Amino acid sequence: MSTTGTVTSASDLQMNFMTLLVTQLQNQNPLEPMDNQDMAAQLAQFSQLQQLESMNNSFSQVLTSLQQGYASSLIGKDVSFATTADDGTQETQTGEVEEVVLDDGAIELIVGDHQVSLADVLSVRE
Repeated sequence: MSTTGTVTSASDLQMNFMTLLVTQLQNQNPLEPMDNQDMAAQLAQFSQLQQLESMNNSFSQVLTSLQQGYASSLIGKDVSFATTADDGTQETQTGEVEEVVLDDGAIELIVGDHQVSLADVLSVRE
């Protein structure tokens, strides 16, 4: 099983459940066997969890592709973004997007001397 604080995939949970189930079946009391309906319901829940996890991964991949496409469409356009000035105050700057960089899953825009996260873009102009 996983340690506290770590995320375990549905397939890992299902394998752990199956191991536990086999152990329970091997050691069950023959006069009071386990209920088949309960086992089937638990297996169905694990199957649903696995399908939801797969769907979530697919949606995540689609979102990443859409964000990359959107970022690419910003090349040559003026964007406004928030930056921190030398004195620590927030200011808004504007510049033309020159390049899109995919940095370890994060999408960064090169605007002049700044590397701006796509999430930090405040406005876009033609």
